[in-house]
Amino acid sequence: MRNERLRATMTSRGMTSQALAEKAGVDAKTVERWISTGRVPYVRAAVAAAGVLEEDPVYLWPTLHRGRSARALSSEVVAVHEQRSQISPAQWKSFFESGNNHIDILVYAAVFLHEQVMGFNDLLISKAKAGCQIRIALGDAHSANVRARGLEERFGHGIETRCELALIHYRPVIGTKNIEVRTHGTTLYNSIYRADDEMFVNAHIFGVNAFSAPLWHYRKAATGTLIASYQESFDTVWGTAKAVGTE
Repeated sequence: MRNERLRATMTSRGMTSQALAEKAGVDAKTVERWISTGRVPYVRAAVAAAGVLEEDPVYLWPTLHRGRSARALSSEVVAVHEQRSQISPAQWKSFFESGNNHIDILVYAAVFLHEQVMGFNDLLISKAKAGCQIRIALGDAHSANVRARGLEERFGHGIETRCELALIHYRPVIGTKNIEVRTHGTTLYNSIYRADDEMFVNAHIFGVNAFSAPLWHYRKAATGTLIASYQESFDTVWGTAKAVGTE
């Protein structure tokens, strides 16, 4: 079974089997077998090759973390991170920069985006001016669900304040063509971040702050339904959310 992910990634990077082999320290025939037979390399070789291609090794070889003969994860799973905090500010910036048509954000506050990603509003405005449709759904600081989450995470009124702070952060982009900000009071089972065909989903665990909870990285694939399911969830919440004006 061919490894289409590896083949497509090499093509997009303009990388031949010989070039990848030389940079990763393996034989060219080995790389060709990775592609043509779907053979899963040893971890060290996989990490080296993925580094050359600037891609996550688990995306290129989904069974890598479960053994050389294990059944693959869903075709849409790129990586699973134990904590959201493992994603660096540079990775968040790169993620949103990859969105050219659609950027969606469903959170309660996620003020870390403005605190850690330098020029986050400028990034959004630049994308919007280029035609990207941006939808941002923030938690309503006065909703019962937001207050409940604060108590569950022992955050007290802190999460309500952070929702208000998030709205302050986004105020400068409100009114920009192609950017819409709304507030919602739904139970937030997962925070969803979308950039075109890629998605970060920050799972929520009872009593645990979001930065310490797992984060899934998905990429849309022809055979997968995960992104579609999360997108449907986002759209449902968006339909119930209240638009924020420029006042």
